[in-house]
Amino acid sequence: MKPKHFIFLPILLFVVIALSTTGKEACEAMELKSPNFENQTEIPTKHTCDDGDISPALQWSDVPEGTQSFALIVDDPDAPDPANPKRTWVHWVIYNIPASSASLPEGASATGLPEGTLNGLNDWKRTGYGGPCPPIGTHRYFHKLYALDVVLPDMKNPTKKDLEKAMDGHVLKKTELVGLYHR
Repeated sequence: MKPKHFIFLPILLFVVIALSTTGKEACEAMELKSPNFENQTEIPTKHTCDDGDISPALQWSDVPEGTQSFALIVDDPDAPDPANPKRTWVHWVIYNIPASSASLPEGASATGLPEGTLNGLNDWKRTGYGGPCPPIGTHRYFHKLYALDVVLPDMKNPTKKDLEKAMDGHVLKKTELVGLYHR
């Protein structure tokens, strides 16, 4: 017959490991924010086609270890009508944002992108930010930031699909910020 402390030792060890793992995962949740709007709230008009059409400021934190670069995709899965969506409309594609970066300033699409950041094509077949411009209803705009374990080669203005293919197997973490807009 084994002494009682041998029975409790494995249970105690399991609890300690479980608690330490849970705490570690909670600390590693990458977060994306904007000083211009909060998650699941209205995007200000200045960031849309109805006014300045300038990109919002974005800030991120809790970046995973081993991050070599970031990629950002902004898209709208509610096009053209949220009641009957037919496609996801891509508003912005950028990649190779340096790992040392923790933000993009407001209006970064035209100027102000960190050195080394490369552009992809949006669904207007141009580079840069194209703000919300929904034809009907309230649309959701997903700002998706990817922490990558690689700096990607220059793909000469890739589409969202091309960038996602190149990122496959290299995403350490993903986070998103959702803004809303209606006209």
